[in-house]
Amino acid sequence: MYASALLPMRRPCYWPEMSNSSPHIAVLIVAAGSGLRFGAEVPKQYAVLRGKPLLRLAIEGCLGADEVGVVRCVIHPDFRPHYETAVDGLSADRLGDPVYGGPTRQESVKAGLEALAGGSCAPDIVLIHDAARPLVDGGVIRSLLESLDRYDGVIPVLPLVDTVKRSRDGATIETTLDRSLLWRAQTPQAFEFNAILAAHRNAGHNDFTDDADVLQAAGKSVGLVPGSERLAKVTTGRDLEQLESMLALPMEVRTGFGFDVHAFGDGDHVVLGGVRISHSRGLTGHSDADVGIHALCDALFGALADGDIGSHFPPSEEQWKGADSSIFLAYAADLVRKREGSIQHLDLTLVCEAPKIGPHRERMRVRIAEIARIDIGRVAVKATTSERLGFTGRGEGIAAHAVATLSLPVPPS
Repeated sequence: MYASALLPMRRPCYWPEMSNSSPHIAVLIVAAGSGLRFGAEVPKQYAVLRGKPLLRLAIEGCLGADEVGVVRCVIHPDFRPHYETAVDGLSADRLGDPVYGGPTRQESVKAGLEALAGGSCAPDIVLIHDAARPLVDGGVIRSLLESLDRYDGVIPVLPLVDTVKRSRDGATIETTLDRSLLWRAQTPQAFEFNAILAAHRNAGHNDFTDDADVLQAAGKSVGLVPGSERLAKVTTGRDLEQLESMLALPMEVRTGFGFDVHAFGDGDHVVLGGVRISHSRGLTGHSDADVGIHALCDALFGALADGDIGSHFPPSEEQWKGADSSIFLAYAADLVRKREGSIQHLDLTLVCEAPKIGPHRERMRVRIAEIARIDIGRVAVKATTSERLGFTGRGEGIAAHAVATLSLPVPPS
């Protein structure tokens, strides 16, 4: 239990550039719960979905709606550091300071409404949303706002598809309910601001289930619009897994080919596949001349359709002189991950008369897997000669061929 508190807004409200008759619309995101049912060390609103906290996803979804001017969050004071991390980098013009909530959801919403009312400019319409529903649907927001001129409040709902039984003891069926009369309520819920603020001020300590309930208790009308399965609520870890599955992107297999050559020069060793090997001569190049790693990088860039090693690490730049080529491979592998893809296989073939590759093959596999952060079972290293033909056959240098196989999200058409 903790006392509610209001934090002053640091800046004036921002409203989109719309006509003078357009209503000012704010979103209040409720994120003050402790999420005990979620079973994690932090409340569910700070759990991560596809690399982002649920609260941040909800905020980004609301800020992405053209009709919305400002967003404010109601949080638990104990989790202020988690909140600051979650919102880092978001628009300071449109995201107001957080509000500290109360011990119940009803008290937290009232605290947020009072903060909006006491700010530099109160909204005409407020959308009240639960942070545990991270996937905000812009189409639902538009439907809510379009219907609000006929009601004091509007909420999104979904029909029940299962047969519904009523039982008082949990052991025997009392009756079967008419599911055509029953609906699953979601958020965000839209309200005429003054109406919902007055309803909360007069609600007392009743245990209302949502804000539509509060408004109805005040004698106001509440309409319904079709909701969305994307507005699913996260209550347990299983719910989070289901959302992950919902967001899973269709994948495709990509293959890239890389080829590189470096000539022999002065030196007492070569670096191949990230492994230093003693040799009577070295390889010449702007970096450490690791011909194997360079070929692997170009194979990855090719599969990504993202240039080549020279475009990412130009030899004209002094910072790459003598550089460890593992930097290049780690960078290329990270690009795959940033595209939400994965490296399925790396296949490297080294072509040279000397040094002998066989004694060093396994160390190369281990090092390449380590740099790319993949399992060693996804790395193949082979060696061959050119039967004394060509520049490699004459011992003038080493060539490398590489193939990279990736799994990547299908790009939008």
